[in-house]
Amino acid sequence: MPSVEQLEALLKSDPGDVFLNFGLAVQLGKEQRYAESLAGFDRVIGLDSSYLAAYHQKAKMLIHLRQIDEAKRVLAAGIAAAQQAGNHHARSEMQELLDSLSLV
Repeated sequence: MPSVEQLEALLKSDPGDVFLNFGLAVQLGKEQRYAESLAGFDRVIGLDSSYLAAYHQKAKMLIHLRQIDEAKRVLAAGIAAAQQAGNHHARSEMQELLDSLSLV
């Protein structure tokens, strides 16, 4: 996986690239730069609301940060987006994660 610096350099030439923005958000999370990572996932969703992995990864980070209510909201939005896209696999994965939060 490219570094944060490499991804930022690539994004300078194409700031709207959803895949690069997603990669940057993931890398920022790996570096424990959580606020920037969460903002990055928001950017991805803003660029393409059907980029379902962004909802899932953002929710997982929020769970890690113990922001359970916000994670539930993100998952609900992701489930709705997956339903609209007809992606039953992503919908099922997010529903499973959401259901597991009821046990917390």
